[in-house]
Amino acid sequence: MPTTLSQSDLPGLELIHRGKVRDVYALPGNRLLMVATDRLSAFDVVLPDPIPGKGEMLTQISNFWFDKTKHIIPNHLTGEDVASVLPAGVDPALYAKRAVITKRLKPVPVEAIARGYLIGSGWKDYQATGALCGITLPPGLQQAEKLPEPIFTPSTKAAVGDHDENVSFDSVVAAVGADLANAVRDATLEIYRFAAEYAAKRGIIVADTKFEFGTDEHGVLHIMDEMLTPDSSRFWPADDYQVGISPPSYDKQFVRDYLEHIGWNKTPPAPKVPADVIGGTAEKYAEALDKLAGIRLD
Repeated sequence: MPTTLSQSDLPGLELIHRGKVRDVYALPGNRLLMVATDRLSAFDVVLPDPIPGKGEMLTQISNFWFDKTKHIIPNHLTGEDVASVLPAGVDPALYAKRAVITKRLKPVPVEAIARGYLIGSGWKDYQATGALCGITLPPGLQQAEKLPEPIFTPSTKAAVGDHDENVSFDSVVAAVGADLANAVRDATLEIYRFAAEYAAKRGIIVADTKFEFGTDEHGVLHIMDEMLTPDSSRFWPADDYQVGISPPSYDKQFVRDYLEHIGWNKTPPAPKVPADVIGGTAEKYAEALDKLAGIRLD
């Protein structure tokens, strides 16, 4: 059965970051222990109610994609057993499926986003300017329409409580240099095309996704954090897709729709979420994991 963990507690390990979802601990040997909790953020605010098993599902689907794409780019996983680094007295079953040991990389300070469809903030930007992150798009596109080609639309990496902002590719070049910016863009689009083709064969459209990258001590680019999860991507059931509307998703859109419906102002504190919305969200995550990776956590 899936476990539930709102916040990790690992006495003796150095907690170096508690994010919207992940708790990160330092380990000897330039390594990290990353724990995916069951916290859920919506509109960049962490909600008070966890989604049971969510962290396990996020970790399992990330691990699936890290393995599937290792021929494209190296990733941060070391493959070591999580139980080997847990403090004495901690139940290893609580962390076995939701934690990973990783290399400690130097993060590239950008959210690397690939878009294949016009939705979300991209749709809003297009309506306002006819462009997205400095890329001029054809006129007359509709909401959720497939783009002629996938595009790289980076954003700033915001702190907890702040909002990411779409930026131009030139801004990325200015921040990290042309070579690294080009490497991140090329990897982002190659991974997206690979994943979108894979998912399409399983009845899922990957509308967009965001990646995080880091470099090792030799300057080699790695993909890290999470990968092609319902938290970092929009997954649409192909059977329900149609142009002109926002399609249903295998992700936290279920929660977002509820919060929009009740008129929440999207500032902390977030309201409590009813049990049926929590359960429905967990089912969406589980369905995505099963369809894409053939993994069930029953």
